[in-house]
Amino acid sequence: MNQNLKWKAIFILIVVLICFYGLFGLPTFPTSWSQLVDNFSGRMQLGLDLRGGSHLVLQVQVQEAIGTHCDQTHDELIDQLHKQDITVGEVDRLSNTQILVKNVTPSQTGAFQSLVQDQFPDFSVGPAAGEQSGFLLTMKPTVVSDIEQRTMDQSLDTIRRRISGLGLKEPNVAPTGRGQDEILVELPGEGDPTRAKQVIQAGGQLKFQLVLDDNPYPSEAAALAAHSGVLPPDSQLLPGTSETGDQSGGQVWYLLNRAPIITGADLRDAEPGPNPQQPGFYEVHFSVSTAAAKRFGPFTGSNIGHRMAVVLDNQVQSAPVINGRIDDQGEIEGTFTQDSAKDLSLILNAGALPASIKYIEERTIGPSLGADSIREGVQASVASLIAVWIFLVVYYRLSGINAVVALLLNLIILIAFMAISGATLTLPGIAGVVLTIGMGVDSNVLVFERIREELRNGKANPSAVDIGFDKAFLTIIDTHITTLVSAAFLFLFGTGPVKGFAITLTIGLLANLFTSVYVSRVIFDWHLSRMTREAELSI
Repeated sequence: MNQNLKWKAIFILIVVLICFYGLFGLPTFPTSWSQLVDNFSGRMQLGLDLRGGSHLVLQVQVQEAIGTHCDQTHDELIDQLHKQDITVGEVDRLSNTQILVKNVTPSQTGAFQSLVQDQFPDFSVGPAAGEQSGFLLTMKPTVVSDIEQRTMDQSLDTIRRRISGLGLKEPNVAPTGRGQDEILVELPGEGDPTRAKQVIQAGGQLKFQLVLDDNPYPSEAAALAAHSGVLPPDSQLLPGTSETGDQSGGQVWYLLNRAPIITGADLRDAEPGPNPQQPGFYEVHFSVSTAAAKRFGPFTGSNIGHRMAVVLDNQVQSAPVINGRIDDQGEIEGTFTQDSAKDLSLILNAGALPASIKYIEERTIGPSLGADSIREGVQASVASLIAVWIFLVVYYRLSGINAVVALLLNLIILIAFMAISGATLTLPGIAGVVLTIGMGVDSNVLVFERIREELRNGKANPSAVDIGFDKAFLTIIDTHITTLVSAAFLFLFGTGPVKGFAITLTIGLLANLFTSVYVSRVIFDWHLSRMTREAELSI
């Protein structure tokens, strides 16, 4: 064996050893077969369809985020009208995207339009149509589209952080691809996703709102009766738990100002801690951003003696009396257990969802079904591999054994790389493995047929092998690059299972370039070095 061929063989051996280390780790002696299987199982990350777990589909209520933006604009508009002494009648929010301003003083029409154009660029302004008099502010379509996209992006990011905070392994959070407002959540290995669903579904929409009537009402009907059946403008009724002794634990209703003082988006940090006022229960300590503190401080300072409701997911957690100015730190009180206070802190630290979410689908895949999928997938892969091996050996004789070795090494490199990199193997990923075997066969057939052609043209064995590999190389590169581009698009735009297919296909194709061109050529060179020039090449 010449020196160059020797170094190539050593390099291939190093690659093989690295692969075995990736699959089984460092061996311990004595090593049993069961121990090797356990090591291999511990290093492979299996997807939901193989390992079992939970599959959830959530729908983000994006219209709520649009409505919240409209509410904030409504309140800011009223504030600016007062500051600039522009006299108008009622300012009504007609829908999630429209605000009606009635009876603008004719002499101040220009000032009003300039105010809207300068201070509220997200809205277009024009005369109200029909029987309504005044001006109609309409949210621009581009702004609506931007809020929808931003809401989905923030929801995806928030849910990912919440799931990661639970310590689950290899979760998948991605758009479903079938609806613009739907999110797919896959939790491999999580057979009882109750807590995960609670954390995911908890909107985490924290709001601090002023209580308009300091004393809560025993029922919704009582609150409506106290206001002659019509709630004051810009107010809302929300349920909560009574904090009085005679109604302890009963549900009551609070009349709140619709516009929040601060929201969960203003939070900087949240931590659970014991509630000193209620031994055995916990509360959540929070701090807000500097910008929010500039609003929170003046508000609490001017409303001392009034109640402020802490609202989480449209439920009043507590409604304490403001005893003094609060700038950047406070507490969320309630009858929290240690776990519920910890989960609430996790939700708030992960970020408030910009809109609530609706749970619309759940599927639980048992470990036994995953085991069946693994067994059937492995059987399909092994059956296809054996069939290909038989064809190659029968059709190409000794050269077919060369192709068999290259295919086997291709498979080892593929699985080892997935184990080392922590990539998740899914059922479509096994399909990618089978497709990789097919691409490997295609590459070897291209090379072998080129070599056969050169031999028929009277070339000597070494020359035929050299020319065969050189001519086939460009074709192999061309087919692999086009397939890799397709796999890249599948990975970029596909969801979990499709990405699993794209990952295994990509790794398999790269490994195939190494085995079908480099390894196969080294085997041919080694075989030719042991042959006489007159001997016939078995191909």
